[in-house]
Amino acid sequence: MGSGHPESPDRLAAIQDRLIASGVWDHLLHETAPCASHEQLALVHPSQYIEALERLSPAGGTVHLDPDTAMNPHTLQAAFRAAGAVVRATDMVLDGDATNAFCAVRPPGHHAESRRAMGFCFFNNLGVGVAHALSRGIARVAVADFDVHHGNGTEELFQDNPRVMMVSIFQHPFYPYSGERPLGPNMHNVPLKAGSRGDELRNAVQTHWLPALAAFQPEMIFISAGFDAHREDEMAGLGLVEDDYAWVTERLMDVAAEHAQGRIVSVLEGGYALSALGRSATAHIRALAGL
Repeated sequence: MGSGHPESPDRLAAIQDRLIASGVWDHLLHETAPCASHEQLALVHPSQYIEALERLSPAGGTVHLDPDTAMNPHTLQAAFRAAGAVVRATDMVLDGDATNAFCAVRPPGHHAESRRAMGFCFFNNLGVGVAHALSRGIARVAVADFDVHHGNGTEELFQDNPRVMMVSIFQHPFYPYSGERPLGPNMHNVPLKAGSRGDELRNAVQTHWLPALAAFQPEMIFISAGFDAHREDEMAGLGLVEDDYAWVTERLMDVAAEHAQGRIVSVLEGGYALSALGRSATAHIRALAGL
C-alpha cells in the first residue's frame, strides 16, 4: 500500500511471530493459499469488475483506487490468494480435513462490495467463501463480524439472502458510516459508541447475536476477524482486549457445535497495532484450536 500505510506485510509477520512465541504454531496445520479462480470470484463479483482490476494492476509503481486503497504490481496476486485461502479453508472444513480454519490473509475483504474496491479491500474474501459454501450445498451460513469497522461489503453482497445471516458489532459513527440501518432482515448489526469496552461487546453478543443465531440454526459459520477494536489500536476508539476476542470466539464455537458440526472459517480483516494484533489473533486461534 506504500511506505507508512497501516495495511502492511508486518501485520502477518506479527501474527506468525506471536503464534510461534506462544507455542500455538506447532499445534496447527499449515496450508499455502491457492489463487481463487475467476469462476469462484464471480460468485460474488461480476466478471467485468474482476477484469477491470486486472487492467488497473500496474506494471510498476502504485495506482490508487481511492485515497485509502492502492495497488502495486503484486497486490492483485495477493488478493487472488487471499480469496483463494478462504475457498481452500471452506473445502477443508466441508470435506472434514479440518474442523475449523483461520485464514491469515491480506489484503482484507469485508469492505469490498460486488463492484467496488474500498477500505484496503479488493475482493470480499469471506463473501467468496460463503458463496462457495452455498454452492456446495450448505443451506444456511452465518457471518459474524467483530471488526471495528462495519462490514459494508459483506452486507451489500448478502442483503435479503435468506440463506445467509450476518451478525456484527462496529464503532459508529465511524468509517464507512454505514450499518446503523440494516439493508435486510437477515442483518443484525449492533453499533457501539466510541469508548465501548468488553462488557458492551458481550452484551451485544448475548442480547442480539446469540438469539438470532439460535433461531437461524446455521450449518456453517464464517467470521470476519478484525482486531482493530483493541484498546491499543489507535486507528479506532473501542476498548477490547485479548480475553474479549477469546470469549466471542468461544461463544461462536458453541453455536457451531450445536448447529454446524463445529464448522467455522475465520478470515483476518483489520488490526493495525502490531503487538495487539499478534496477541489478539493468537487468543482467537488458540480458542479455535481448543488449546
